[in-house]
Amino acid sequence: MRSQRSPGLVAVLGWITCYCALYTTAAIDIPLEVLGHVNIEQLPTITDQSPSTVIAFPFDESFPVTCEAKGNPEPEFRWTKNGVEFDPFLDPRLMKEENSGTFVIENNGNLTEYQGIYRCYASNKLGTAISEEIEFYVPSVPKFPKETLAPLEVEEGQPFILQCDPPKGIPPLQIYWMTINLQHIEQDERVSMGLNGDLYFSHAEHKDSRRDYCCFAAFPRIRTIVQKIAMAVIVKTKKSDMSPEAANAILERRPSLLTPSGGRSETQLVKGEDLKLECIAEGFPTPQVEWVKIGHQLPVRAKLENHGKLLIVPKVEQEDKGKYMCKAKNLLGEAIHYFTVRVEEPPEWLFEPESQLSMIGSDVLIKCSASGTPPLAISWRVNGVPLQDAPAANRKTLGETIVLHNAKASDSAVYQCEASNRHGSLLSNANIMIMNLPPMILTKEGEDYSAVEGKGVMMHCRVFSSPPSTITWSRDDSSESVEGPRFSVHDNGSLEIYSVEKDDTGQYTCLAKNTEGTSAIEAMLYVKDPTSIVVAPEDQQILMGTTAQLSCLAEYDKSFSNDFQLLWEKDDIELTLNYTENSRYFVEDGSLQIINVSHRDQGVYTCVARTPVDTATASALLMVLDVPDAPDNLVLSEHKSKSVKLKWFPGDDHNSSTTEFIIEYEESQWEPGNWKELLQIPGNHNSAVVKLHGHVDYCFRVSGVNAVGRGLPSEPTERYKTPPAAPDKNPENIKIEGHLPHEMDINWEPLLLIEQNGPGLEYKVSYRRQDMEEDWKEHMVKRHSFVVTNTPTFVPYEIKIQAKNHQGWGPEPKIVTGYSGEDFPSAAPDDVAVEVMNSSVVKVSWMRVHKDKLHGHLGGYRINWWRLRSLADSKTSHGDKHTLTFPGDRNHATVPGLTPFSEYSLIVMTFNGRGNGPGSHPVNFKTPEGVPEKNPVFRVTDVQKHTVSLVWDPPSEPNGILTGYLLDYQYINDTEEVGPLQMVDIRNPRTTKWILRELEPLSKYKFYLRSCTTVGCGPVVSEESTTTLETTSTSASTVGLSKSASPTPPSTPKSPVTKPTRSTIVAALLNVSSAVSDSSANISWISGGEHTEFYIAYMNNREGHWTVSETLSTSQTFHIIDGLEPGTEYTVRLIPNSWVDNSSIFEDVITTRSTGLASIHGGISTQGWFIGLMSAIALLTLIVLIACFVNRNKGGKYSVKEKEDLHPDVESQGMNDDTFCEYSDNDEKPLKGSQHSLSREIKAGDSGDSLVDYGDEDVQFNEDGSFIGEYAGRKEKRVSAEIKAAAQTPA
Repeated sequence: MRSQRSPGLVAVLGWITCYCALYTTAAIDIPLEVLGHVNIEQLPTITDQSPSTVIAFPFDESFPVTCEAKGNPEPEFRWTKNGVEFDPFLDPRLMKEENSGTFVIENNGNLTEYQGIYRCYASNKLGTAISEEIEFYVPSVPKFPKETLAPLEVEEGQPFILQCDPPKGIPPLQIYWMTINLQHIEQDERVSMGLNGDLYFSHAEHKDSRRDYCCFAAFPRIRTIVQKIAMAVIVKTKKSDMSPEAANAILERRPSLLTPSGGRSETQLVKGEDLKLECIAEGFPTPQVEWVKIGHQLPVRAKLENHGKLLIVPKVEQEDKGKYMCKAKNLLGEAIHYFTVRVEEPPEWLFEPESQLSMIGSDVLIKCSASGTPPLAISWRVNGVPLQDAPAANRKTLGETIVLHNAKASDSAVYQCEASNRHGSLLSNANIMIMNLPPMILTKEGEDYSAVEGKGVMMHCRVFSSPPSTITWSRDDSSESVEGPRFSVHDNGSLEIYSVEKDDTGQYTCLAKNTEGTSAIEAMLYVKDPTSIVVAPEDQQILMGTTAQLSCLAEYDKSFSNDFQLLWEKDDIELTLNYTENSRYFVEDGSLQIINVSHRDQGVYTCVARTPVDTATASALLMVLDVPDAPDNLVLSEHKSKSVKLKWFPGDDHNSSTTEFIIEYEESQWEPGNWKELLQIPGNHNSAVVKLHGHVDYCFRVSGVNAVGRGLPSEPTERYKTPPAAPDKNPENIKIEGHLPHEMDINWEPLLLIEQNGPGLEYKVSYRRQDMEEDWKEHMVKRHSFVVTNTPTFVPYEIKIQAKNHQGWGPEPKIVTGYSGEDFPSAAPDDVAVEVMNSSVVKVSWMRVHKDKLHGHLGGYRINWWRLRSLADSKTSHGDKHTLTFPGDRNHATVPGLTPFSEYSLIVMTFNGRGNGPGSHPVNFKTPEGVPEKNPVFRVTDVQKHTVSLVWDPPSEPNGILTGYLLDYQYINDTEEVGPLQMVDIRNPRTTKWILRELEPLSKYKFYLRSCTTVGCGPVVSEESTTTLETTSTSASTVGLSKSASPTPPSTPKSPVTKPTRSTIVAALLNVSSAVSDSSANISWISGGEHTEFYIAYMNNREGHWTVSETLSTSQTFHIIDGLEPGTEYTVRLIPNSWVDNSSIFEDVITTRSTGLASIHGGISTQGWFIGLMSAIALLTLIVLIACFVNRNKGGKYSVKEKEDLHPDVESQGMNDDTFCEYSDNDEKPLKGSQHSLSREIKAGDSGDSLVDYGDEDVQFNEDGSFIGEYAGRKEKRVSAEIKAAAQTPA
């Protein structure tokens, strides 16, 4: 802080209550920071005092009378008692404290001498402050007077009053009327207690006679209950010559009021008190009381008590005043009383005098204004002395305001304003200080403030001075004050910046200036990114017992990484996370997880993202769903013989509305403890009338149902036993059956035990023929069945069954109709005809059987059919019989599922409850041709490199005349890609095998076969197989039948080829050799069992340019190089696809043949040198042939044998020795590097050059650097014939 005139005044940390521009209603506090550097005198201020009334309860040990004050210098205290000086220090019985006005009165039995009204005065040389009046009250123990009360005699029907007259005491007062045994006197519309404690009887009854009416008065604050002596009441019964009924009758009379008396009364009360108006009337019948407010409606807060006799309006306001009327009425008339209610008010400040700090020479205004009813008396004091007793020349009183003109330092004083009426008083001390003081900034120098972008910030500059200082704020050493709509300097000196921006970051200076000097401090403002919640929790409804998860994700300024907090609150209370075994709350990555949700977990959950400068919140409501709680308070009412009313209070529905209530019952006679459902009630009802059976001991319970499920049942009700009664229903579901032609069986559902309504249940069975007029035949039975014998066959009867028990008969039964026993139908359907719909379905029609021939209830018709023979086979053989049943009365039906191209026979018959009738005449029919069934056998028998052999069996059911087969096949692989479908139409039906040719080697095919007739071809049977690498014997070809093999066709280059290493290429190639002609070379090899890819490169040794082939696979076995020049030497290399080591796998030098040598240079064959050359070549050839022949006979090896002997290899031992020197028309020879031991790794140094050493323009590359055609060969997967190293097939 910087100061120009007062360098010694330095602000100190601490909270201050005011500065020069802030005035309080209590006092002016000179901040401690100021007092630490400047000794400023202060007026005294009362800081603590006792309440307006101190009651000396007899059970308390002591009673402090408090008065504390502050000021500079320290104030001194004095007291007045009842307006007279009172010095506590002169009374040794009082306890006192130094530098305090408080004294303590001990409860030593002489408290009454201290009773009175006290006032405390706190004074120093500047002035005097006074406390409000404090009354010390010593209550006496209330007592009822000792008296003898004569019994109160009253005639029956007359009103009477028992007076209580309770003693005076400290309120509240509570009055009870009880017997001597402390049993409450029952009160109702006839008997009630008034506000004054008296007990009123509107008319006497004989039961009111008793000798122990006791009034008890309770004073809770002094813990005292006193009892009045018991009173006796004798009710005299009227005596008359009339009959006893007339003698005991109470004469009716119109109402009159027992209280209040007269027709009008006035009530005054203070605002905030409870208005209580009562009207207690006498009369017979007992009068009813009504209340109205004249000209207005009763206040909405009004309530009636004491059976309508007491009107209460709590905490009355001015609008509650007015005229009220009570009306007591019965059948004979009414009585009315009017109340005039006036509401007065205790004193209430309108403008309380304020303490002020003013500069010397200013005008000071002190205002005091209050309201109340009746009007208030306002009095002024200065330093505790009435204003008129302390005159001042520059002080004037103008109405409610005191004016100090041209105030001086000596005018500093404490002014008291007191406002009072009969309902109380108000006292206010106003400290008026007159002084001049330079600015003192009390805020710490160099404060750092952090603000959030977009929010506001308050930078403080608390100043104490007189006169008030002018405060300005500037920024970054600029003398210009900050201005703009976003900047505001408050009266207390604080600078508020609205909607802070990033550019607001910087250093700010607060400058305080008045007539006495200046002072300044600096502060730093940092603007931070706002905290926000980017993923807020969402409202959830979750089942009880499950796990709830609320997600929350926040963003905040990264400078607060160590100070950021993400908290969770439930209903505004922070959740405590202890992470123990019993904890159900877990927070991970900001998400709150609540395990095993219970009802108490329901509420509003708030995610709180908090930094030191701002907070972001997001809330979600978690509602816990559960089944309804059990209803309670079940009550049975309206008990009747066949019904009872059940009421209940619904339980909590737990956020899912109750849809229904289920009422269950349990009876104690037949199935005790077994609860059964009786009734379902809508969820918005809470009562039901339950229909009951007689002679049952019932018990009921209720449970609620909502969308979650059914809740627990309530506690059962008390038992209710219904009296016995006659049955209220007869048996139901009567069944009349005739199992034999001359009998009729009658069966019915018996009444349940609970439906019998009493003991002795029997059934009366009555029956008679319906088609004849005859009397009812009756039988009494106890079982629930009856058999009528000797009945005609299938004639109608009327039957009725009535229940009976010891209490009487059930209701009149309903008549049901039935038939006597059935017999078999005696006729078969006529005119049976068959219409062929297609090769497997026919439609059958017939003439219905006449009802007289049915001899029973028509059950329907049955069709039986069987196959006689197949039309494709002349041999006859009866098939199994088939049956279809068609219920009901009909004359046609459809028969499906027939075998095509067959002959059938069928019959039709009817049936009833007894059984089938006779069958119709058989009808034969034939079904047309259809498509054949599936071939039972279809398999692959032989698989070669380019062929597959298939065999099959004819269909078991050709369903016609077989015309041939349709054989389809197509190339497939392990993906969804398939080749085109190829079709072979086999016209010879006797053909059962086929060989497919010109297939691709090592490729997977799928074959489809269907048998055909003239109608069409049947269902498909399929098989799969994979062609082999080479043509083998039949036994060897079965290797290619593996279903798991998944070869890839040459034409689908979609899966990327995994580039092999050099070692895998070596292992995959055996016996690499070449055959050369004049313009081409055939490079061949044998696959070593592992399929992979490589290239062949060749170079014209004269030109030095390399040419590279397309991508080759080891499974191809050969490659032809075309376009070579005759008689030219070429270098040939085999190069791995991966190019890992920049070297070739194999290398050799080949020379193409020369063509047309005889014609060159005009007949070269005639030249002598040519003849000599040819002779030498012939001789050399002969020597070579002889040497080969000798070596072959001796079992010799080729030229590298010695080297191989030094490094023996298992694979080389299986090679044929004869292959080295065999003669070939194509000059075929092994390529250099094609050793038999191919598993041995060939070093990079074995090849003199690699392709990367040459810039041959014929070598073409793709954009990614791979050779063109790299993926144009085979797919990645191939099926390899497994070749063991120890047993190689000879080349």
